Amino acid sequence: MSVKIRLQRHGKKGKPYYWIIAADARSKRDGKYLEKIGAYNPNTNPATIELDVDSAVKWLQNGAQPTDTAKAILSYKGAMLKNHLAGGVRKGALTEEQAEAKFTAWLEEKASKVGAKTDGLAKAEAEARAKALEAEKAANEARIAANAPVEEEVVEETTEEVVAEEAATEDAPAVDTEASNEEE
Repeated sequence: MSVKIRLQRHGKKGKPYYWIIAADARSKRDGKYLEKIGAYNPNTNPATIELDVDSAVKWLQNGAQPTDTAKAILSYKGAMLKNHLAGGVRKGALTEEQAEAKFTAWLEEKASKVGAKTDGLAKAEAEARAKALEAEKAANEARIAANAPVEEEVVEETTEEVVAEEAATEDAPAVDTEASNEEE
């Protein structure tokens, strides 16, 4: 039986979530699998990958062939490097301690790179929010400046019109009452 390490799709439409599995090459994409090795969520930035490295190395050493995407994920998490170092230990090129030291150093370097990317994304997001806030403040100030003089002019005109109307109204009823008194 030929074993593949591949992705099995889960999640909903437009929001994929993958399991990293070891499965018979003849089984369906989302069908029966031998072992779940990890999970991959491409919806986050950076993508979230949970992987059991030791299990992945065990399957690689037993002859499982990863697909292209699975190979990239295994390489990103260090499973391919650990498999390579284990091969060097078997051949006698390295000792177990040397291989473990190289793998640990690689993990620390990778963690610092991922941390730098996360910090850069957070900083870029904060800068974008600050720029958006400044733009919104400028737009609000421009809107207030444009509306403020117009409102004052309208108020003044309205006040003059109201005063004129009141004066006309006060004069008109007085004339009517005088006219009605004369008729009597």
